[in-house]
Amino acid sequence: METLNGTGPFTLFAPTDEAFAKLPKGTVENLLKPENKEQLVAVLTYHVVPGKIMASDVATTNAKTVNGKKLPIMVNDGKVKAGEANVVKTDIAASNGVIHVIDTVLVP
Repeated sequence: METLNGTGPFTLFAPTDEAFAKLPKGTVENLLKPENKEQLVAVLTYHVVPGKIMASDVATTNAKTVNGKKLPIMVNDGKVKAGEANVVKTDIAASNGVIHVIDTVLVP
């Protein structure tokens, strides 16, 4: 995906392998079919927010994702949710931004 190869900075909410395993059976295989490329790109770019947002800077908001849709970010008692996903690991440095690990795949 060209977006993440850009100079950024970007904030990526990266689902764990377990998050993908929670999807209904066949979802990933279906998204990987050539005829579903646009849908796959929409899901992937929904996990990316322009700018480098460190955990200490996160506030409750509706962040505009790279695909143009809003992603609700909620902070409650020091715990952060991105949509329905819990942020389980934060501030993993990347050359063009930061990665936060989440426990659920986000679907726009």
